Amino acid sequence: MKSYRFVQVDVFTSRAFGGNPLAVFPDAEGISDDEMQMIARELNLAETAFVLPPDDPRADVKVRFFTPGTELPFAGHPTVGTHVVLAQEGRYKLESPVTRIHQQIKLGVLPVDLIVEGGTVERAIMTQAELGFGDFVDDIHLLADALGLRPGDIETDPPPRIATTGLPGLMVPLKSREAVDRIQPNLPVFNKLCEMMHVDQIEPFSMQTWDPSNTVHARNFGPPWTGVLEDPATGSLGGALGGYLVHHQVIPPEEPTTRIVIEQGFKMGRPSLIEVLVDVKGRSVRQVRVGGQVVRLIEGTLTF
Repeated sequence: MKSYRFVQVDVFTSRAFGGNPLAVFPDAEGISDDEMQMIARELNLAETAFVLPPDDPRADVKVRFFTPGTELPFAGHPTVGTHVVLAQEGRYKLESPVTRIHQQIKLGVLPVDLIVEGGTVERAIMTQAELGFGDFVDDIHLLADALGLRPGDIETDPPPRIATTGLPGLMVPLKSREAVDRIQPNLPVFNKLCEMMHVDQIEPFSMQTWDPSNTVHARNFGPPWTGVLEDPATGSLGGALGGYLVHHQVIPPEEPTTRIVIEQGFKMGRPSLIEVLVDVKGRSVRQVRVGGQVVRLIEGTLTF
Protein backbone atom coordinates (compact mmCIF):
# COMPACT_ATOMS: atom_id res chain seq x y z
CA MET A 1 0.00 0.00 0.00
CA LYS A 2 1.18 3.53 -0.83
CA SER A 3 0.02 6.71 0.91
CA TYR A 4 0.30 10.27 -0.38
CA ARG A 5 -0.79 13.46 1.31
CA PHE A 6 -2.78 16.03 -0.64
CA VAL A 7 -4.20 19.53 -0.08
CA GLN A 8 -7.39 20.73 -1.73
CA VAL A 9 -7.87 24.44 -2.40
CA ASP A 10 -10.24 26.79 -4.20
CA VAL A 11 -8.44 29.00 -6.73
CA PHE A 12 -9.37 32.45 -8.09
CA THR A 13 -11.52 33.26 -5.09
CA SER A 14 -11.20 34.79 -1.63
CA ARG A 15 -13.99 32.62 -0.20
CA ALA A 16 -14.38 28.89 0.34
CA PHE A 17 -16.64 27.09 -2.15
CA GLY A 18 -16.03 29.64 -4.89
CA GLY A 19 -13.44 29.58 -7.64
CA ASN A 20 -12.07 26.37 -9.11
CA PRO A 21 -11.21 23.36 -6.88
CA LEU A 22 -7.74 21.85 -7.11
CA ALA A 23 -5.99 18.95 -5.39
CA VAL A 24 -2.23 19.29 -4.91
CA PHE A 25 0.05 16.35 -4.10
CA PRO A 26 3.15 18.13 -2.70
CA ASP A 27 5.31 14.96 -2.71
CA ALA A 28 4.34 12.91 -5.75
CA GLU A 29 7.56 10.92 -6.24
CA GLY A 30 6.67 7.26 -6.70
CA ILE A 31 3.30 7.86 -8.35
CA SER A 32 3.30 6.46 -11.90
CA ASP A 33 1.78 8.19 -14.91
CA ASP A 34 -1.17 5.78 -14.93
CA GLU A 35 -1.69 6.27 -11.19
CA MET A 36 -1.69 10.06 -11.59
CA GLN A 37 -4.44 9.74 -14.19
CA MET A 38 -6.45 7.34 -12.01
CA ILE A 39 -6.10 9.64 -8.99
CA ALA A 40 -7.32 12.62 -11.02
CA ARG A 41 -10.26 10.56 -12.24
CA GLU A 42 -11.03 9.38 -8.69
CA LEU A 43 -10.95 12.90 -7.20
CA ASN A 44 -12.96 14.14 -10.21
CA LEU A 45 -11.89 17.77 -9.89
CA ALA A 46 -11.21 19.97 -12.90
CA GLU A 47 -7.49 19.37 -12.33
CA THR A 48 -5.10 17.64 -9.95
CA ALA A 49 -1.45 18.74 -9.64
CA PHE A 50 1.50 16.47 -8.81
CA VAL A 51 4.73 18.06 -7.55
CA LEU A 52 8.06 16.40 -8.34
CA PRO A 53 11.77 17.26 -8.19
CA PRO A 54 12.79 19.17 -11.33
CA ASP A 55 14.82 17.67 -14.18
CA ASP A 56 15.78 21.12 -15.46
CA PRO A 57 18.39 23.01 -13.36
CA ARG A 58 16.59 26.30 -14.08
CA ALA A 59 13.49 25.15 -12.21
CA ASP A 60 12.65 25.02 -8.50
CA VAL A 61 10.01 22.33 -8.90
CA LYS A 62 8.39 20.19 -11.57
CA VAL A 63 4.60 20.05 -11.76
CA ARG A 64 2.31 17.80 -13.79
CA PHE A 65 -1.37 18.59 -14.35
CA PHE A 66 -4.17 16.07 -14.95
CA THR A 67 -7.88 16.48 -15.64
CA PRO A 68 -10.09 13.42 -15.02
CA GLY A 69 -9.54 12.50 -18.66
CA THR A 70 -6.08 13.62 -19.74
CA GLU A 71 -2.75 15.24 -18.88
CA LEU A 72 -2.28 18.92 -19.76
CA PRO A 73 1.01 20.51 -20.84
CA PHE A 74 0.08 23.75 -19.09
CA ALA A 75 -2.65 24.91 -16.73
CA GLY A 76 -3.73 28.15 -15.09
CA HIS A 77 -5.59 27.62 -11.84
CA PRO A 78 -3.43 24.58 -10.92
CA THR A 79 -0.27 26.68 -11.29
CA VAL A 80 -1.62 29.46 -9.08
CA GLY A 81 -2.99 27.04 -6.49
CA THR A 82 0.02 24.70 -6.41
CA HIS A 83 2.58 27.38 -5.64
CA VAL A 84 0.48 29.04 -2.94
CA VAL A 85 0.18 25.60 -1.31
CA LEU A 86 3.93 24.98 -1.60
CA ALA A 87 4.64 28.41 -0.08
CA GLN A 88 2.30 27.58 2.80
CA GLU A 89 4.16 24.28 3.24
CA GLY A 90 7.42 26.19 3.69
CA ARG A 91 8.96 24.99 0.42
CA TYR A 92 10.12 28.47 -0.63
CA LYS A 93 12.16 31.15 1.09
CA LEU A 94 9.76 34.08 0.94
CA GLU A 95 10.89 37.64 0.37
CA SER A 96 8.58 40.67 0.33
CA PRO A 97 6.99 42.02 -1.76
CA VAL A 98 7.56 39.41 -4.49
CA THR A 99 9.22 36.00 -4.48
CA ARG A 100 9.85 34.60 -7.96
CA ILE A 101 10.09 30.86 -8.46
CA HIS A 102 10.32 28.78 -11.64
CA GLN A 103 8.25 25.71 -12.44
CA GLN A 104 9.10 23.00 -14.93
CA ILE A 105 6.04 21.84 -16.83
CA LYS A 106 5.60 19.95 -20.11
CA LEU A 107 5.54 23.29 -21.93
CA GLY A 108 8.95 24.29 -20.53
CA VAL A 109 10.18 26.39 -17.60
CA LEU A 110 8.03 29.41 -16.68
CA PRO A 111 8.19 31.88 -13.77
CA VAL A 112 5.57 32.31 -11.05
CA ASP A 113 5.53 35.35 -8.75
CA LEU A 114 4.34 34.94 -5.16
CA ILE A 115 2.94 38.20 -3.77
CA VAL A 116 4.09 38.34 -0.15
CA GLU A 117 2.72 40.61 2.60
CA GLY A 118 3.76 40.23 6.23
CA GLY A 119 5.49 36.94 5.49
CA THR A 120 2.31 35.45 3.99
CA VAL A 121 1.56 34.72 0.36
CA GLU A 122 -1.52 36.72 -0.61
CA ARG A 123 -1.78 35.45 -4.19
CA ALA A 124 0.26 34.08 -7.07
CA ILE A 125 0.81 35.44 -10.58
CA MET A 126 2.01 33.14 -13.35
CA THR A 127 3.79 34.20 -16.52
CA GLN A 128 2.30 32.42 -19.51
CA ALA A 129 3.81 31.45 -22.85
CA GLU A 130 3.97 33.83 -25.79
CA LEU A 131 0.59 34.96 -27.17
CA GLY A 132 -0.27 33.30 -30.46
CA PHE A 133 -3.26 32.95 -32.76
CA GLY A 134 -4.78 30.25 -34.94
CA ASP A 135 -7.68 29.67 -37.28
CA PHE A 136 -10.83 31.75 -37.57
CA VAL A 137 -14.32 30.22 -37.50
CA ASP A 138 -15.87 30.62 -40.95
CA ASP A 139 -19.21 28.93 -40.25
CA ILE A 140 -21.06 31.08 -37.69
CA HIS A 141 -24.18 28.91 -37.98
CA LEU A 142 -22.17 25.82 -36.99
CA LEU A 143 -20.63 27.71 -34.07
CA ALA A 144 -24.03 28.92 -32.88
CA ASP A 145 -25.47 25.40 -33.17
CA ALA A 146 -22.56 24.00 -31.16
CA LEU A 147 -23.29 26.41 -28.28
CA GLY A 148 -27.09 26.19 -28.47
CA LEU A 149 -27.33 29.84 -29.55
CA ARG A 150 -28.66 31.89 -32.44
CA PRO A 151 -26.20 33.14 -35.09
CA GLY A 152 -27.23 36.69 -34.17
CA ASP A 153 -25.85 36.17 -30.63
CA ILE A 154 -22.29 35.97 -31.97
CA GLU A 155 -20.06 38.97 -32.63
CA THR A 156 -17.93 38.86 -35.76
CA ASP A 157 -15.79 41.92 -34.97
CA PRO A 158 -13.51 40.83 -33.44
CA PRO A 159 -13.86 37.41 -35.07
CA PRO A 160 -14.18 34.09 -33.28
CA ARG A 161 -10.71 32.56 -33.51
CA ILE A 162 -8.16 30.41 -31.74
CA ALA A 163 -5.81 32.11 -29.28
CA THR A 164 -3.17 30.62 -27.01
CA THR A 165 -0.72 31.50 -24.27
CA GLY A 166 0.29 27.87 -23.88
CA LEU A 167 -2.99 26.00 -24.33
CA PRO A 168 -5.04 26.81 -27.47
CA GLY A 169 -8.74 27.58 -27.18
CA LEU A 170 -11.45 29.09 -29.32
CA MET A 171 -12.41 32.64 -28.30
CA VAL A 172 -16.09 33.35 -29.04
CA PRO A 173 -17.30 36.96 -28.55
CA LEU A 174 -21.02 37.23 -27.81
CA LYS A 175 -23.23 40.31 -27.88
CA SER A 176 -24.58 40.04 -24.33
CA ARG A 177 -23.99 38.50 -20.93
CA GLU A 178 -27.44 36.95 -21.27
CA ALA A 179 -26.29 35.04 -24.36
CA VAL A 180 -23.23 33.74 -22.49
CA ASP A 181 -25.44 32.51 -19.66
CA ARG A 182 -27.91 30.93 -22.11
CA ILE A 183 -25.33 28.57 -23.61
CA GLN A 184 -26.27 24.88 -23.59
CA PRO A 185 -23.77 22.98 -25.72
CA ASN A 186 -25.22 20.73 -28.41
CA LEU A 187 -22.70 18.00 -27.67
CA PRO A 188 -22.54 16.16 -31.03
CA VAL A 189 -22.03 19.46 -32.87
CA PHE A 190 -19.81 20.88 -30.11
CA ASN A 191 -17.53 17.83 -30.26
CA LYS A 192 -17.40 18.05 -34.06
CA LEU A 193 -16.40 21.72 -33.85
CA CYS A 194 -13.62 20.98 -31.33
CA GLU A 195 -12.28 18.22 -33.58
CA MET A 196 -12.43 20.49 -36.65
CA MET A 197 -10.62 23.34 -34.86
CA HIS A 198 -8.18 21.02 -33.01
CA VAL A 199 -9.00 22.56 -29.61
CA ASP A 200 -9.98 21.15 -26.22
CA GLN A 201 -11.59 24.35 -24.90
CA ILE A 202 -14.07 26.95 -26.11
CA GLU A 203 -14.25 30.30 -24.29
CA PRO A 204 -17.45 32.31 -24.98
CA PHE A 205 -17.47 35.79 -23.43
CA SER A 206 -19.18 39.16 -23.34
CA MET A 207 -18.01 42.62 -22.37
CA GLN A 208 -21.23 42.95 -20.33
CA THR A 209 -20.53 41.85 -16.75
CA TRP A 210 -22.46 41.01 -13.59
CA ASP A 211 -20.25 43.39 -11.63
CA PRO A 212 -19.42 46.67 -13.40
CA SER A 213 -16.01 46.72 -11.69
CA ASN A 214 -15.03 43.60 -13.70
CA THR A 215 -13.99 43.67 -17.35
CA VAL A 216 -15.27 40.51 -19.02
CA HIS A 217 -17.92 37.86 -18.36
CA ALA A 218 -16.84 34.40 -19.54
CA ARG A 219 -17.58 30.70 -19.46
CA ASN A 220 -15.38 27.79 -20.52
CA PHE A 221 -16.42 24.48 -22.07
CA GLY A 222 -14.53 21.33 -23.05
CA PRO A 223 -15.38 18.16 -24.99
CA PRO A 224 -15.99 14.85 -23.17
CA TRP A 225 -12.45 13.54 -23.64
CA THR A 226 -11.12 16.18 -21.23
CA GLY A 227 -13.46 15.02 -18.47
CA VAL A 228 -14.58 18.63 -17.80
CA LEU A 229 -17.68 19.87 -19.63
CA GLU A 230 -17.64 23.30 -17.95
CA ASP A 231 -14.85 24.86 -15.92
CA PRO A 232 -15.62 27.49 -13.25
CA ALA A 233 -12.29 29.39 -13.56
CA THR A 234 -9.80 28.91 -16.37
CA GLY A 235 -6.47 30.67 -16.00
CA SER A 236 -4.89 29.25 -19.16
CA LEU A 237 -7.69 30.47 -21.44
CA GLY A 238 -8.14 33.60 -19.32
CA GLY A 239 -4.64 34.66 -20.31
CA ALA A 240 -5.32 33.93 -23.97
CA LEU A 241 -8.60 35.86 -23.75
CA GLY A 242 -6.85 38.87 -22.24
CA GLY A 243 -4.24 38.83 -24.99
CA TYR A 244 -6.94 38.43 -27.66
CA LEU A 245 -8.91 41.42 -26.33
CA VAL A 246 -5.87 43.70 -26.26
CA HIS A 247 -4.56 42.47 -29.62
CA HIS A 248 -7.90 43.21 -31.29
CA GLN A 249 -8.19 46.47 -29.31
CA VAL A 250 -11.54 45.53 -27.78
CA ILE A 251 -9.73 46.77 -24.68
CA PRO A 252 -7.42 49.68 -25.56
CA PRO A 253 -3.81 48.78 -24.70
CA GLU A 254 -2.31 50.76 -21.83
CA GLU A 255 1.44 50.84 -21.35
CA PRO A 256 3.16 49.26 -19.61
CA THR A 257 0.41 46.91 -18.38
CA THR A 258 -3.26 46.56 -19.23
CA ARG A 259 -5.19 45.03 -16.33
CA ILE A 260 -8.26 42.89 -17.00
CA VAL A 261 -10.54 41.11 -14.52
CA ILE A 262 -12.49 38.14 -15.86
CA GLU A 263 -15.56 36.98 -13.96
CA GLN A 264 -16.34 33.30 -14.51
CA GLY A 265 -18.22 30.48 -12.77
CA PHE A 266 -21.19 32.66 -11.81
CA LYS A 267 -23.62 30.46 -13.72
CA MET A 268 -22.23 27.40 -11.90
CA GLY A 269 -22.58 28.93 -8.43
CA ARG A 270 -18.78 29.15 -8.09
CA PRO A 271 -18.01 32.85 -8.65
CA SER A 272 -14.40 33.38 -9.69
CA LEU A 273 -12.22 36.41 -10.43
CA ILE A 274 -9.20 35.98 -12.70
CA GLU A 275 -6.72 38.84 -12.90
CA VAL A 276 -5.02 39.12 -16.30
CA LEU A 277 -2.04 41.45 -16.75
CA VAL A 278 -1.18 42.12 -20.39
CA ASP A 279 2.20 43.82 -20.75
CA VAL A 280 2.26 45.96 -23.88
CA LYS A 281 4.56 48.24 -25.81
CA GLY A 282 2.75 50.44 -28.29
CA ARG A 283 0.05 48.17 -29.69
CA SER A 284 2.04 44.95 -29.30
CA VAL A 285 1.44 42.38 -26.56
CA ARG A 286 4.79 41.54 -24.97
CA GLN A 287 3.75 39.19 -22.18
CA VAL A 288 0.64 37.84 -20.46
CA ARG A 289 0.43 37.09 -16.74
CA VAL A 290 -2.48 35.61 -14.79
CA GLY A 291 -3.06 35.66 -11.04
CA GLY A 292 -5.52 35.29 -8.24
CA GLN A 293 -6.20 34.32 -4.66
CA VAL A 294 -6.34 30.84 -3.15
CA VAL A 295 -8.37 29.42 -0.23
CA ARG A 296 -7.11 26.29 1.55
CA LEU A 297 -10.01 23.92 2.24
CA ILE A 298 -9.13 20.24 2.79
CA GLU A 299 -6.11 18.15 3.78
CA GLY A 300 -6.05 14.40 3.47
CA THR A 301 -4.18 11.22 2.60
CA LEU A 302 -4.85 8.97 -0.34
CA THR A 303 -3.91 5.31 0.14
CA PHE A 304 -3.94 2.70 -2.60
